[in-house]
Amino acid sequence: MSISPPAVFKCLGDETRARIMLLVRAEGELCVCELIAALEDSQPKISRHLAQLRACGLLADRRQGQWVYYRLHPELPKWVLEVLQLTLDANLPWVHGDRSRLESMEGRPVRQQACC
Repeated sequence: MSISPPAVFKCLGDETRARIMLLVRAEGELCVCELIAALEDSQPKISRHLAQLRACGLLADRRQGQWVYYRLHPELPKWVLEVLQLTLDANLPWVHGDRSRLESMEGRPVRQQACC
């Protein structure tokens, strides 16, 4: 996968998209309902940002029953993964509230491992 630095940073230039990417980096994968709970935002807004992140090539998704789970695109270049991890590690307080809300979410969906 070829993705340019300007494309990555333009896509991450929105606070909601940056928070989504850091949460997905930290958690592995998340569904829309988990992101709604963590970010305390509306479903249409979260879904719109997820669609933009997929269009940028940063996220991939998989369906499990009624849930759609989002994860980092498996073909992301190493430098993008490193930027995300460094940003997460250096800004844990910025996403602490999001992660706390996620951990305390009632009725959080149970994941099954993808078959492939």
